[in-house]
Amino acid sequence: MHVFIRIIFVVLFFISFNVCSQIDTINLISWNIQDLGKTKNDKELEEIAEIVREVDIVAIQEVVAGYGGAQAVAKLTDILNRKGAQWDYVVSDPTNSPKYVTERYAVVWKTKHIKIKNRGSLITELDSLIDREPFLIDFYIADKKLSLINFHSRPYNRNPEAEIKALSQYIVEAFKTPTILAGDFNVNEAKPVFDNFKAKGYTAVVINKKTTLKRNCDGFEYLNHPIDNIFFSTDILIVESGVLDFIRVCDNLKKARKLSDHLPVYLRFKLK
Repeated sequence: MHVFIRIIFVVLFFISFNVCSQIDTINLISWNIQDLGKTKNDKELEEIAEIVREVDIVAIQEVVAGYGGAQAVAKLTDILNRKGAQWDYVVSDPTNSPKYVTERYAVVWKTKHIKIKNRGSLITELDSLIDREPFLIDFYIADKKLSLINFHSRPYNRNPEAEIKALSQYIVEAFKTPTILAGDFNVNEAKPVFDNFKAKGYTAVVINKKTTLKRNCDGFEYLNHPIDNIFFSTDILIVESGVLDFIRVCDNLKKARKLSDHLPVYLRFKLK
């Protein structure tokens, strides 16, 4: 089945959310879009836009640090703005990272019910502890504040657990209002490093769900590691969540990997 047909399935999936949702119900996607700004042509950006067009907030990891990264996010937002809703976006400064590790984060959102008071910033207090220090932006939904933290940890073989421990401790100590941590953790949420974070009231939206793509199918299997997730605080009410698999069959894998080597994770929620 052609990837574009799968994208239509995704759009219909989120339309079904919106038909029955209230104004204060928000759909959020977190997606590591591999090398955004380096490898995506206009057609691929169009396909990405089709996947996310029916959600309200998109947190993107792995935006390239050079000019091409910010340009790609602007182009993606422009495509979304031509699909019936008004969107805005922010792109972070490059992270304060070792050579060849520096990236940007991006967040794109619909402006009808989601407002901001500033354009967000990297959490510089963590730049000595985390290679790609996370990005924070505060949203206001029906006059309620929501803090969104966007994060991409170092690779699995370079001790991402140390970064996760530092970040989760920082969040627990610094944030007292509704908070979402979204990103690519390079660690399964079942690992002990998340235990204290969970004990403080944060919940993962997916449990042991594979989110990365193999290079080639192994039989009928095209998914690899359960490392992308979204965590939310106790003052957020989950309505629906999962991994957004727009591939479904191995025949679609090669084309899908042109968009990313990760699947998006989604959360539909309300602020209590």
